[in-house]
Amino acid sequence: MCDICVINSVKNKMLSRRSFLKTGAVGAAATVAGAAIGTPAMAAGHGTVEDMTHTLHEDFPTFFGESQFSREQIFNYAEHSFNLQQFTVNEHTGTHVDAPLHFSADGASVDEIPVSSLIAPLCVIDIAARASKDADTQVTPDDIAAWIAVNGDIPDGACVAMHSGWGPKVDTDGFRNFDGKVQHYPGFHAEAAAMLLETGAQSIAVDTLSLDHGMSPDFATHYAWLPSGRFGIECLANLDKVPASGATLVIGAPKHRGGTGGPARIFAMI
Repeated sequence: MCDICVINSVKNKMLSRRSFLKTGAVGAAATVAGAAIGTPAMAAGHGTVEDMTHTLHEDFPTFFGESQFSREQIFNYAEHSFNLQQFTVNEHTGTHVDAPLHFSADGASVDEIPVSSLIAPLCVIDIAARASKDADTQVTPDDIAAWIAVNGDIPDGACVAMHSGWGPKVDTDGFRNFDGKVQHYPGFHAEAAAMLLETGAQSIAVDTLSLDHGMSPDFATHYAWLPSGRFGIECLANLDKVPASGATLVIGAPKHRGGTGGPARIFAMI
């Protein structure tokens, strides 16, 4: 049977079932609504959800300065009665995960990151005021110590995120901030990463293009953090909308075999 015949057959069966499902859905909805008032996570003290993911598109800024995402419409509704796109993407594009394998010879690939590490207490270190005056500033051990003094110890399994105020620059040249020789934006200092290795933190995150600050010549922070078996997140959005502590980050990491990372849908429960 031809592909379009199969598609139309399935479509007709779905339409014939739709009226039946609508009838049953009303009663079912009442039952589900009672159970869906709040998930266990929400019932445990989270009241709102904040999207921490930038929308990915062809012109999204990249570390190398060239587009790393493209798509082609393979099927369209007018001709085929359904839509389908095929896309090509560099793993490290948009809001994405850096797996340990990204900067190590034999580290865990993105599909091997334990799912328990993908739900994390979120710790936000705010250096936005400093970054507004110095694009090359970095999160230092002193910043971490100051966060701990106010909020307590870094929780086990935490994601420690740098809020530099870079997110709103995402659709401008200021996000990459390239001067013709090097890029300029904040990141984690390697000594800060080393300090966090002594805690239970499992990931670090930035609202910029790199865990390292833009002008880094050697990716020292990547090499300090990823080979330890922990992972990173780059281009996180909306860090100005979450508290310094108390939120829970949910990281929808991709799961392709042998991946060094990949675009992720990430949100915070507050």
